[in-house]
Amino acid sequence: MAKLKLTVACGDYEIVRALADGTVEADGIELTMLTGMGSRERHWRMARKREFDVCEVNIGGYLMGRDRGEKLTAIPVFLHRRFRHGFVFVNRDAGIRTPKDLTGKSIGSTNFQPASNIWMRGILEEHFGVPHRQCTWVVEREEDVEFAPPKDLRLVTIAPGKRLDVMLAEGEIPAMLSPDIPRLFLEGDKRIVRLFADYKSVEIDYFRKTGIFPIMHVTAIRQDIIEKYPWVATNLVKAFDAAKARAYRRIANPRVVPLAWIRTAWEEEHAILGDDPWAYGLTDANRKNLQTVQRYCHQQGLIERVESLDELFADTDLGDAGGGAENI
Repeated sequence: MAKLKLTVACGDYEIVRALADGTVEADGIELTMLTGMGSRERHWRMARKREFDVCEVNIGGYLMGRDRGEKLTAIPVFLHRRFRHGFVFVNRDAGIRTPKDLTGKSIGSTNFQPASNIWMRGILEEHFGVPHRQCTWVVEREEDVEFAPPKDLRLVTIAPGKRLDVMLAEGEIPAMLSPDIPRLFLEGDKRIVRLFADYKSVEIDYFRKTGIFPIMHVTAIRQDIIEKYPWVATNLVKAFDAAKARAYRRIANPRVVPLAWIRTAWEEEHAILGDDPWAYGLTDANRKNLQTVQRYCHQQGLIERVESLDELFADTDLGDAGGGAENI
């Protein structure tokens, strides 16, 4: 019997390497792995054109799509997570010393919908008392998913040709949330500094307090595929999990990664985050993680309703049958 052919668009991650090179296969499925796109391009092409069968997408974009009745579902495979306290930047001379100082300020934000910005706005509001609707959000590009901002949301777009990091360095805006490190900061511009100078310690404290290692992206599938081939969801999760297990073993070898203290970093991460920081499935920890970002999306006007996670994700629970990763 011929295998079902599916295209999968995702990042070029170590945890999908075994799927991309064919070392791990999904039972009954022939995968064409598209790993050459950046996140912005991948999200845009899936959100606007539905170009892929399976796609790693911004969690906010997925929730917005479902909120609008789009024919998508997801499997509980979370290929990208990242703590975000280290991505809040301020102008050194703007007088912003604590998160509360951001209240009422104009804050650069690439666009409103990136998962990084959703998470950090939510964290600033929930844990530091910075109401996002008391700030003005200065964006530089169009949103991936079309939406009508709430009437009380202060959202302005910069003029064509301007750059947020330049505006930040020159004091035109005092602060910026960024999915990536601003170019001028990478180039050593001393006018731009992190709000949380010791961000790693702040992020560790956040994890110990909440148990959340923020999920940035989910893995979405066209609904018609799941309806026609209901077995696909579980087989994909098993394959992604097997690929991740191989990646863990590969990275644990200090000869693989050209970093002098990779083993120290590996052991430190496991001591803090546990043995499987990138855990898949709707575990208790992942449910809390997803429910938190759902709540933030609702608070920020991106979605009108909060759906049950069991409605948002295909049922891939194997029960007592177990998975296949341990046999790799």
